[in-house]
Amino acid sequence: VQLQASGGGLVQPGGSLRLSCVASANAVSINAIEWYQQAPGKQRELVATITSGGNTQYADSVKGRFTVSRDNSVNTVYLQMNNLGPDDAAVYYCAADWVNYKDWAAGRAWGRGTQVTVSS
Repeated sequence: VQLQASGGGLVQPGGSLRLSCVASANAVSINAIEWYQQAPGKQRELVATITSGGNTQYADSVKGRFTVSRDNSVNTVYLQMNNLGPDDAAVYYCAADWVNYKDWAAGRAWGRGTQVTVSS
């Protein structure tokens, strides 16, 4: 599984950004894709999850502001982030939980992060 995250940048407080995570998988199935944020000096934290069935979950800190969605036609998961504040500034990573139903191997793949900076 290979993941490519993009869409980060500089945004003013109250602004919006949309992150994209393009996933490519060979001979395995992706069960869920998650978005994580990691601020300087802090642990990586789960922000949002979307399953292969389209179910979504969010961290309390982003509920009502962030929306995770997917477009299967282009193998892409999006994270729409609205009303951004200083606490949202971080490197954002996407991760995929995958499984090979032939041999039941499973794992998690990570993409490179994309930087989100919130500043006036």
